[in-house]
Amino acid sequence: MSDFETVSVTAVPEGAAVLDVREDYEWVAGHAEGARHIPLDQLPERLGELDPDQDLFVICRTGGRSLRATQWLAGQGYSATNVAGGMDQWLEVGKPLVSDNGLKPLVL
Repeated sequence: MSDFETVSVTAVPEGAAVLDVREDYEWVAGHAEGARHIPLDQLPERLGELDPDQDLFVICRTGGRSLRATQWLAGQGYSATNVAGGMDQWLEVGKPLVSDNGLKPLVL
């Protein structure tokens, strides 16, 4: 039995704390508006940037990296939920995206 949950993109509540663990180039191209970005490999050293009392919805491109991040965060005592399907699904269901490069947002 796991200490975390996995939900679909459509189950992520509006205004939820979304943690995007993709690489910088992926984030710049397109991400969920209001999401926090900490690449998976930086998560251990940047853990202090996260509120341990906040429910986090962890996302990547398809769900693999976010699953690993969610497992690790749960082991550190954080409330983390994996978002199945990741940003690919986010885009597919029409949830809003923004980019940091001035171009139309897309998922890489």
